[in-house]
Amino acid sequence: MDAVGAGAAGLSPAGLAGGRFAWRQPEMICYRAMDSRPRQQILTLIAIALTFGSGANDVASFTRLGGVFTSVMTGNIVLWGLSAAERSVSLFSHTAVSIAGYITGVAGGTWVAHGFKVHGTGKPDETGRDSVLPGHVSWALFTELVLLAGFTAGWEITGARPAGWAEFVLLAVLAAAMGMQSSSVNEMGLTSVSTTFLTGTLTGLVSSLARPGQDMKQGARRIGVLIGLATGALLCGVLVATAPRVVPALPLAAVITALVLSSVPVRNGQ
Repeated sequence: MDAVGAGAAGLSPAGLAGGRFAWRQPEMICYRAMDSRPRQQILTLIAIALTFGSGANDVASFTRLGGVFTSVMTGNIVLWGLSAAERSVSLFSHTAVSIAGYITGVAGGTWVAHGFKVHGTGKPDETGRDSVLPGHVSWALFTELVLLAGFTAGWEITGARPAGWAEFVLLAVLAAAMGMQSSSVNEMGLTSVSTTFLTGTLTGLVSSLARPGQDMKQGARRIGVLIGLATGALLCGVLVATAPRVVPALPLAAVITALVLSSVPVRNGQ
């Protein structure tokens, strides 16, 4: 094997000269391998911010948009079944609109992310190689921000008390934003947590605490998103009672925070 071949194979020429094979690990830096502690900490903050917005959105929809959720589709499906049992056309139609909006948001978020990932630069993830998040995920979150801005406009126009067709339109838009957020989080590489449906997160946290010797490296992230959800719901509940027109500011601030954090450059694990 000549020196060129040895170099390509990762063998040290000095090792060959001495009759020994000295393996030299090739140095490669790629986005998917960038799993440094700083990046993981920023991902945790992004997850907490987005979950904070989810809590606020669910309270807003439950109190002002027909008594249904915009992110917890399990609850909506249960309410859908209840509406059929009680023959409640209003509850049935509201849950149907929310579920349809969420599905549309997931599909739309996946389409946006895939489009920018494949066709944005011709190279998947190239736009986000030095950032916490790849570019296509940031674009999906930006699309969610646009939906939330549209929801805010409708909320203000209706005086924070939408009714009739306006209520259904705003419900669909808000549910679509939550669906888009869920699809974006799936692309982030977050493990063991969600920002919209947190029953599994709570289960994982309790299981890790109850089982001796269980790895707790995801514990802080799980606790953080659960606190974020409760805090967002609490603040939104206060605003609904005292200053309902300000309610959309909470989810808007949450997504803006996530986008700002996602632009933080992380190079070589620094």
